[in-house]
Amino acid sequence: MTWLNALAGGGWNWTGALCGAVVGFGLFLVLVGIPAARRPGLEARLEPYLRDAPRPSRLLARSEGVSLAGVSRIFQPLVADLGTAVERVLGGAASVRRRLERAGQPPDVERFRAEQVIWGAVGGLVGIVVGGLAIFTRGAEPLPIAILVVCLVILCIIARDQWLTQQANQREQRMLAEFPTIAELLALAVSAGEGATGALERVCRLSHGELSAELGKCLAEARAGANLPTALQGLADRTGLASLARFVDGIVVAVERGTPLAEVLRAQAQDVRETSRRAVMEEGGKKEVGMMVPVVFLILPVTVLFAIFPGVAFLQLAV
Repeated sequence: MTWLNALAGGGWNWTGALCGAVVGFGLFLVLVGIPAARRPGLEARLEPYLRDAPRPSRLLARSEGVSLAGVSRIFQPLVADLGTAVERVLGGAASVRRRLERAGQPPDVERFRAEQVIWGAVGGLVGIVVGGLAIFTRGAEPLPIAILVVCLVILCIIARDQWLTQQANQREQRMLAEFPTIAELLALAVSAGEGATGALERVCRLSHGELSAELGKCLAEARAGANLPTALQGLADRTGLASLARFVDGIVVAVERGTPLAEVLRAQAQDVRETSRRAVMEEGGKKEVGMMVPVVFLILPVTVLFAIFPGVAFLQLAV
C-alpha cells in the first residue's frame, strides 16, 4: 500500500510513469521484432516461388512512419497464438465452422478465434481502465480488480460466440422470409418454359437477398463444373433450415426424374407460408400469456385499490 500512500500524498510522478510505459512498450516491440520471434513460416518461404510477379525490394518502398499494416503485422503472431489457446480451451471447431457457414461468412475458424481474442482484449482493457479509476479514486484493492478484468475477458469471448449464433439465426430467418417469393418466381419461370438452370439464373438476376445470393453461389459452382443437384445439395448443407432442405430435395428429384417442377415449387412455397403462419400464431399466444403478468400484478391491484379506498375512508370517518 506504499504506492497508494504515495498517490495520496502527491508523490506520484506522471512524467516518470509515462516514460516507463514508453520504455516498456519499446522493449516489447524489440522482443517481438528479434529474428527468433519473427521466423517465417512455410507459407512465407514458399510465397516468392509461387507468385507470378517478382517480389519488389522493400528498400525501394517509401514508408511514411509506422502504418496500421505494420502494427497489425507485429501483433498478428501474438493474436494467432492466443486464438490457438482459445481453441484449445473451448474446442468445438466443427460447430464454429458450421455456424460461420450458416451466417454467410467464410468458414475460417482461426479468424473467428482471433476476433474472440480481440473482443477479450477490448473487455480486458475496459476492465483495466475501470479498475484503475476505482483504485485511484476509491482506493480499491488490486485483487477484485484483477478478478473483474478476467471475468470481462471471459464474458467478451463468450459474447462473440453467442453473437455468431445470433447472426446465423437472423440470416436463416431472412432466408425463410424470402423463400416463398423465390419459390413462386421459380415456379413462374419454369411454367413459362425455362429449365431449372435458366429459372435459377433469372430469379438470381431479378431478386436480391440472402437466399438469392446462396442460389447464385450454387449457379457459380454449377458453371465451375459441378452438376446442379450437387451444387443445390451444398446449399442445403450450408443452412440449417428443414424447409430449405426439402426445397432442394424437391428440385433435385424433379431434375433427375423429370417430375413437374412448377407444382413442387408451389406446394413447397405454400407449406412455408403455412409454417410461418403457425409460428406467428404460436408467438402471439406466448405474448398473450406474457401480457397477463402486468394485467394481473399491476393493473388489477390498482383497480381494486381504487374501488375499496372510498369505503375504507368512509369507515375511518365514521369511527
